[in-house]
Amino acid sequence: MFQLSTDPIKPELLRASSFDPRSGGFASFEGWVRNHHQGKGVKSLEYSAYQELAEKEGNRIIELAKSKFEIIAAHCHHRVGHLQIGDIAIAIAVSAAHRDAAFAACRFIIDEIKQTVPIWKKEHYLDDSTAWPECKGCSNPSHDH
Repeated sequence: MFQLSTDPIKPELLRASSFDPRSGGFASFEGWVRNHHQGKGVKSLEYSAYQELAEKEGNRIIELAKSKFEIIAAHCHHRVGHLQIGDIAIAIAVSAAHRDAAFAACRFIIDEIKQTVPIWKKEHYLDDSTAWPECKGCSNPSHDH
C-alpha cells in the first residue's frame, strides 16, 4: 500500500491498483518538485528516508485511513533519491463508493505522511547552496532535517 522507490512514480499504476467495481469515486494527489521555496530558486530536491520505519508508518497511515473513512483502496508511493523540477515526489490514489470519502481519505493520507513518516527533503538552490527545510512534524525541532 505504501512504497518508497528510487524509480519514477507512475500515477496510472496507482490508479489501476485502486480500481474496484464497487467504487464510484476516485481521488488522487501528486506532489511535484517545484522551482521555488520561500523566495529561493530551487533546482532539484533530494529525498532520504529511514526505509523500514517509513514503510511501516506509511502503511499504518493507510490502514488508519481505511478505518476512519469508508474507502475501498488506498495506495501511496514516495520517491527517494535525487529529483528534478517537475518530477513526482509523492502520489496517492484512493477509491471509495462515494467521492466524499475518497477526497477526505486522500487529504488525510498526505497530511499524516508529511507529519509523521521519516522522510527528509534536502533542497538544492540555484545559487548552489543547500538546505534541509524544517520538519514541522519532527519530535525534535533542533534537528537540521
